[in-house]
Amino acid sequence: MKSDIIELREDVSTSPLYSEDFAPVPAAGRTWNKWHIASIWIGMAVCIPTYMLASSLIGQGMNWWQALLTILLGNVIVLIPMILNAHVGTKYGIPLPVFLRLNFGVDGAILAALLRGLVACGWFGIQTWIGGAAIYQLLLVMVPGLADSLWLGDFIGLNLAQFGCFMLFWFINIYIVHRGIDSIKKLETWAAPFLLIIGLFMLGWAWMEVGSMGKMLDASYQLAAAPDVDFWKIFWPSLTAMVGFWATLSLNIPDFTRYAKTQNDQIAGQIIGLPGTMVLYSFIGIAVTSATVLIFGEAIWDPVVLLGKFDNPLVVVISMLGLTIATLSTNIAANVVAPANSIANIAPSKISFRLGGYITGIIGILIFPWKLLADPHGYIFVWLIAYSALLGALAGVMICDYYIIRKTELDLAQLFKENGIYKGWNGPAWIAFTLSILPVLPGFLGTVKVVENVAAFWMDLYSYAWFVTFLLAFGVYWVLMKMKK
Repeated sequence: MKSDIIELREDVSTSPLYSEDFAPVPAAGRTWNKWHIASIWIGMAVCIPTYMLASSLIGQGMNWWQALLTILLGNVIVLIPMILNAHVGTKYGIPLPVFLRLNFGVDGAILAALLRGLVACGWFGIQTWIGGAAIYQLLLVMVPGLADSLWLGDFIGLNLAQFGCFMLFWFINIYIVHRGIDSIKKLETWAAPFLLIIGLFMLGWAWMEVGSMGKMLDASYQLAAAPDVDFWKIFWPSLTAMVGFWATLSLNIPDFTRYAKTQNDQIAGQIIGLPGTMVLYSFIGIAVTSATVLIFGEAIWDPVVLLGKFDNPLVVVISMLGLTIATLSTNIAANVVAPANSIANIAPSKISFRLGGYITGIIGILIFPWKLLADPHGYIFVWLIAYSALLGALAGVMICDYYIIRKTELDLAQLFKENGIYKGWNGPAWIAFTLSILPVLPGFLGTVKVVENVAAFWMDLYSYAWFVTFLLAFGVYWVLMKMKK
């Protein structure tokens, strides 16, 4: 079979836009097959937010199968731009920031990459806090007195043991960043099956305790805070949030697929790894959370809290270790690679991937993630939809430009030249990006209560934010580029 890999045939190593981290991966460096790609996705999808995802939808008024169907549909939808954007990584061996030079211009790509990368800094902090909390709960089983450790003041808002566990988990993340991208592949390949086993163990435990799956799923109806809500009223914003959950990765997926052997490997790996894992782990979350209503008389949504209730210390240790690894594997792949590359793109010849990863880690501390999670509904669900609007606009321009305008053809060497054919800012891309966001802006301002009494039309339109901005950006960019010729 003829190789579809295009390699760099011109020496651009002296360009300030070039670095070893951003250099196209040669054919000899493509070592990831479909199972490596699938394990990356399993490692990212098996995490506490996924576990709690369906339960949160049930809390808004869906039943269990409606919640799972919404999650499946959202992940099938986001899989489409995921596979499309992955193509450039496998064909040309380039990461997202270099790809954005094609769409938004060499200078404009810096801002475009940061729009993708900065949200991951927030998620890095949150996942690091979750991982640290799992370690803290594990240590409390062995040393209960840690709960009384020195209080660090209201500004920090933690005791010394909590902060120490957070920083311990932070250092583990940074160590893997220091080891480089290949260590991430090894982590995900090893962690993926282990994480699924932990989830299935929790499901088996709940099933044995309750006695039947039917009783567990029936109990899920008790999770609904508002059981009589109109399904369609909550379906569309929920679907948009589900798309927004991985809309970030749908942009920077080339960061991983640049190491794939073939297009078939990246496509098959993503199909195997993403939708099924999201639905399975969300189902485990529904079933186990529902079972806690029958077992403990209350719904325990957080698996860290639930595992802390086990009497057997060995079970607690193994389970907390599993949750820590789950959080680590998600955090490294989903929340470090993109911002590290985005920050490195500011000055590629001076900022390495590792340095970008260190800066990401520092930002993750400075945002005080434990305080952000004090209002998870506001940050995770409002934020997911809001940010999906920006990501949809970026994706619309990227996919239209690469497939419709360029027919998947580009000049690889020119992407590394300051004054080459992709120099400056690509005006049509930024016009399309800006115009596509305007229709959902009133709904966003109304949602965050900056503006009162926003008309119902704009609020409803905001529920479709990712779809609106994607389609508008795609269409406007196509028209502007046709007019430019």
